[in-house]
Amino acid sequence: MQRRTFLKGAGVVSVAVAGGGVWRAWEQGVFSSGEGAAYEPWKNWRTDAGGGALGLVRAAILAASPHNTQPWLFKVENSSIELHLDTRRNVGALDPYLREAHIGMGCALENLMLAAAANGYAATVRLVAGKLGPIATAGPVKLLARVGLALAPAHRRQATPLHGQGEGNELYDAIPRRHTNRSLYHPEKAIPPAFEEALGRLASGETEVKLFLFTAAAQRQTIAEISAGANDEIYADPAVERGSHRWLRTQWSDVQKYRDGLTIDAAGMPPIATGVAKMMTPGMLQWAASRSSRNGYKERMLSAPLLGVIAVRDRYEQEQCLRAGRIWQRAHLLATARGVAARPCNEPVEMMDRERVLGQPARRAALLGEVLGDAAWQPTFVFYMGYPRWKARASPRRGVEDVVL
Repeated sequence: MQRRTFLKGAGVVSVAVAGGGVWRAWEQGVFSSGEGAAYEPWKNWRTDAGGGALGLVRAAILAASPHNTQPWLFKVENSSIELHLDTRRNVGALDPYLREAHIGMGCALENLMLAAAANGYAATVRLVAGKLGPIATAGPVKLLARVGLALAPAHRRQATPLHGQGEGNELYDAIPRRHTNRSLYHPEKAIPPAFEEALGRLASGETEVKLFLFTAAAQRQTIAEISAGANDEIYADPAVERGSHRWLRTQWSDVQKYRDGLTIDAAGMPPIATGVAKMMTPGMLQWAASRSSRNGYKERMLSAPLLGVIAVRDRYEQEQCLRAGRIWQRAHLLATARGVAARPCNEPVEMMDRERVLGQPARRAALLGEVLGDAAWQPTFVFYMGYPRWKARASPRRGVEDVVL
């Protein structure tokens, strides 16, 4: 089944399933959402407080990543942690320069730094400089950052403010509750000005990353149309479909086996529709998707009262990708702490990558650049936020034992 088909069907499942009954419901985990080894990392992330630096990795692996690929590897020592990108965990033509994978690594780094501060460490970060290149030129494992760790003085061993924007503890405590919410939102429920102001300040200390926020209806409409058009075009590309298909986990046994990827539970459907979809065969899901609204993706985006764009000076500069990822993770954690939901909608930037690798005119960069109105900044991450109709469910996670070198 294609990833586009899966995501389209996720929003419209409303048919009844005959036959199969209780046995298939049990086999497909209808009554076991969020349970099993694939979900234990969300529950035991703070159970080994005396685990030293390894305990920080337990927080890092709960970060966001593209298609839930979890492309991270960690080398842990008493006084340092190295972050390595496992380039083999990629989505192929959808991310031909591993730009989004690097952003996901920045998300993991942000969680790790929050955990370090909350657990009594004075942590310093050294990012590895470099330019992004095609997947084919990358080695299997790539060092991206080294975090130096030293125990802070006893009187400072507590969560510290994050760049002066609220208490770091607020974001740290939100780590196990942060989940991507793909459901429809309540468009009539506006984002509080205080939250929008706090969100806008998250990148104020950065010189190479800028956060653009849009709440006006006309601007949101324009971004949603750009995104929906990019979504339709990019997933019509067979090469993109092939690369992303292997991260679909529609079978409960695969969820528990691989502990990664896109799942039905996390697709943003109402609880009853989620149960129905999990009992469907791939063919039935494809049929449901064929009956979905063509404009469903745009409708979901426009149900959110706030759209945002994270921009950098050079979207193919490795360090800037990591910094952008830290900002996204920080923003999503802040939203979670304040009761706001969030979801990426990166298709316009994915199309920028695709146009670049195919040698086509940079049409999407021009369209989104007009919205930003500042040629000095290049979009690298698009998202929306609001108040959801349904609670987000966790995505599966590999354990620490799977990601430590």
